Amino acid sequence: MSRIGKKLIEIPKGVNLNIAGRKIDVTGPKGKLSMETTGEINITQNGTEITFTRENDLKKNKALHGLYRAMLQNLITGVTEGYSRKLELVGIGYKAELRGTHLILQLGYSHPIIFLPPADVKLEVPVPTNIIISGIDKQLVGLVAAKIRAFRAPEPYKGKGIKYEGEKIRRKAGKTAAK
Repeated sequence: MSRIGKKLIEIPKGVNLNIAGRKIDVTGPKGKLSMETTGEINITQNGTEITFTRENDLKKNKALHGLYRAMLQNLITGVTEGYSRKLELVGIGYKAELRGTHLILQLGYSHPIIFLPPADVKLEVPVPTNIIISGIDKQLVGLVAAKIRAFRAPEPYKGKGIKYEGEKIRRKAGKTAAK
């Protein structure tokens, strides 16, 4: 049995869970999220505990067993606490600015890059070289962070670009002078 799939999920106070067939709706203080399951994974709710079981040991169902349990845990965490990612801009002249809901990035190109985030994601720019992305959907927050990072990924020689907070950039040695 899947180690992750057999763990129980505790429903915290203030979170309402509605299971209707294969669709699961989670409502909490920060918002509402839903997911739909497929395959032969059974979801049972006993009071404030949820368990996932699978009907057979097919390889596909073994993989989905832990996946659905982790996805539901992420939904519950999202509607109670939320998720955030922090990005850092490294490089001379690299800066971010927030105008309304638009994120304007100066990344060494000849033009500024204008990024409009999805409605469910909130962007903050406390310092011109830091961007904080927050929201209740873990997948969407990570996707927006990856899209912003892709505008100028960190390069290995000087480390210039957009990187995640705490990310270690593997540095390469530059050319050596001829003898």
